Amino acid sequence: MLSSFITMRCLALGLFCLLCCNAAQTYRRHPRPITARSNTTFPIKAVENPCKAIPLDFVFVIDSSRSIRPNDYEKVKTFIINLLQFLEIGHNATRVGLLQYGSVVQPEFSLSTYTTKSEVEQAVRNMEHLATGTMTGLAIQYTMETAFTEEHGARPMNLHIPRIAMIVTDGRPQDTVEEIAAQARQAGIQIFAIGVGRVDMNTLRAIGSEPHSEHVHLVANFSQIETLISVFQSKLCSDMCEVVDHQCQHICVSSPASYRCKCREGYILNPDGKTCTAEDTCTVVDHGCEHICANLPRGYECRCRPGYQLTIDLKTCNRIDHCDLGNHGCEHNCVTVPESYICTCKRGYVLNLDGKTCSKIDHCADGTHGCEQEFMNTEDSCVCKCRKGYTLRPDGKTCQKIDHCADGTHGCEQEFMNTEDSCVCKCRKGYTLESDGKTCKKIDHCADGAHRCEQEFMSTEDSCVCKCRKGYTLRSDGKTCKSLDLCQTVHHGCEHQCVSTNDSYICRCFEGFMLAEDGKSCKKLECSEGVMDLVFVIDGSKSLGPNNFELVKQFVNSIVDSLDISKTGTHVGLLQYSTKVHTEFTLGQYSTAQHIKSAVNRMQYMGRGSMTGSALRHMFESSFSTKEGARFNIPRVSIVFTDGRSQDDVSEWATKAKNSGITIYALGVGKAIEQELREIASEPDEKHLYYAEDFEKMAEITKKLKSRICAGTPHKAEVQESLQGSQKYVLSQPINFSSADKPSDENMCQCENVIMFQNQVTEKLKSLVQNNILLCSLHSY
Repeated sequence: MLSSFITMRCLALGLFCLLCCNAAQTYRRHPRPITARSNTTFPIKAVENPCKAIPLDFVFVIDSSRSIRPNDYEKVKTFIINLLQFLEIGHNATRVGLLQYGSVVQPEFSLSTYTTKSEVEQAVRNMEHLATGTMTGLAIQYTMETAFTEEHGARPMNLHIPRIAMIVTDGRPQDTVEEIAAQARQAGIQIFAIGVGRVDMNTLRAIGSEPHSEHVHLVANFSQIETLISVFQSKLCSDMCEVVDHQCQHICVSSPASYRCKCREGYILNPDGKTCTAEDTCTVVDHGCEHICANLPRGYECRCRPGYQLTIDLKTCNRIDHCDLGNHGCEHNCVTVPESYICTCKRGYVLNLDGKTCSKIDHCADGTHGCEQEFMNTEDSCVCKCRKGYTLRPDGKTCQKIDHCADGTHGCEQEFMNTEDSCVCKCRKGYTLESDGKTCKKIDHCADGAHRCEQEFMSTEDSCVCKCRKGYTLRSDGKTCKSLDLCQTVHHGCEHQCVSTNDSYICRCFEGFMLAEDGKSCKKLECSEGVMDLVFVIDGSKSLGPNNFELVKQFVNSIVDSLDISKTGTHVGLLQYSTKVHTEFTLGQYSTAQHIKSAVNRMQYMGRGSMTGSALRHMFESSFSTKEGARFNIPRVSIVFTDGRSQDDVSEWATKAKNSGITIYALGVGKAIEQELREIASEPDEKHLYYAEDFEKMAEITKKLKSRICAGTPHKAEVQESLQGSQKYVLSQPINFSSADKPSDENMCQCENVIMFQNQVTEKLKSLVQNNILLCSLHSY
């Protein structure tokens, strides 16, 4: 009903405009179609603008697809030029822009390009037909995102200048228009949709603004598009505020085919879009009015109650009153009231019961201030304060210490301290601050020479302290020194022997014993009486790996720990092999277990090939030579360790070594080849060949190997007897005993078994001499 009413009112206004215009200018109110000429000029007579124009931002969006014939394209130009006659074009009036589209969008001129109607008309005449596709949706998107931006001439939204888009099309769009047209309308663009010919009415409705009766138009062909001139004249010239019952409380502002309500200055529009509410400035500002605050269109003013007048400060009120008599007796202020006066107090005070004197208001009295340190009563409130050296935090209640040293500019050499007023430099104990207040110098308590120290002295933080040289200790007088034998003065805990050093002591064990891990107790060597020349042949190939190589080094040191390493006891040498053979240390190089173990720990992993045969050759030809420390008539033993197949033959040099009297123990781990181990090891295999599946099981075979080596090594006395009885010979073969004659591994090194072993060795040597087994003369070495 409302839509029909608005339409009727619009038509009535249009009719009124027609009746009011001069009859001689009827053709101007109903412009005739202008026929396009071949030279594209448009002979249009000047038309006096009969409109009550309002400023607009007006953009024409013209379909320039191939379906529009050249003659029809000229009619569209004529329609635009005739429509321009009803617009007042200018920078501060209506701004006009135009774009045409086919398969692409081609802007012809923006809202800021031209400021006169003649310039716009000439630009329309100069338009050239694109004759491509119909991308209407793309054109609407460009209109919304570019044409109506302030950068391209659109005025800011807060100026409420209506934004009008007039879209002229003759066919179905090749893209979607519903969503982008809705976005454009939501962005405040009022869209008029004009369809020519076989255009789908639903498409036009999807483009145009509501109500569709005012914004959507369809004509049969381009010859009839001129019939819309009078329709748009009515829309552009009519004042909707005069036609419709707008119900705006203050001001109605017209736009083509629409209107909006506006409020007078000092008022704001309510959510209903029609009524207005005064801006209550007095409620949002600290006006300070003593009596009344009155809202004004541009602010507020203070007013007084009847009988009062505004004072010079324009906030407080006063009147000629009884206070002028001078006998009011008010301590602070006298205020006139009708027919009398009252006493008032200054801010921060309260009137006493006598009605004249005042007492200071103590805002802190109730104890609710919450101040961390101190507080102070002011006129208005209780204010928190901080003690000297502290500052109030943003919460207005708690305090934080002021750190004068935080900026790092103190320049203190050693230490600094934050005080209440500043950052103060300090020196560490034993130092004193220089006169510059920043640097420090050491206090020399010994400088005066009064210390009387017998040997040495040292300045400390507090005093001059006497000291003694190494091997001496300070007497109780703190000045003189006495010789220090810690073994006599401390509870050293050594099981066998305590040996004093310069500033400490060490524990030592008797011969045949070794120091335990605790560094104090002693344990008997597993082969404390055994004598041999032992050479380790260690595999250092890449298949072993660095971690396992460390385990092999531990294995070697474990064997060394079980031996009596000394000049007259067992000697140890070691060579490592990979692609090449390297002698780590010879038999004659070290004579203590500690030096040997240190050399083992220093070994570097070679990590390349596995030439076991070459290692056996080197062991046979060099390691047991007198040049490298091998001794006469001392049993020769070699422990060969490998974890895989050799890259050369092992049989030849292993056989030569064994035939020369070298006892070989073969130790294989992991992928070691059993046949190779048998070729390397001395016979019988069960006594000289050991194998472990992995390195975790090496501990088991290490224990067995220690026991076997210990059982197979001659006693020192036996070796000495052999040397005395056969000085011209050296043992060339290992001495083996039957299992029936041999005690168990656990009892092998007990005294009675060692004696039995010595007797058996003596008998064995006699047998070997008789059988001519001792072959090698001393002079052959």
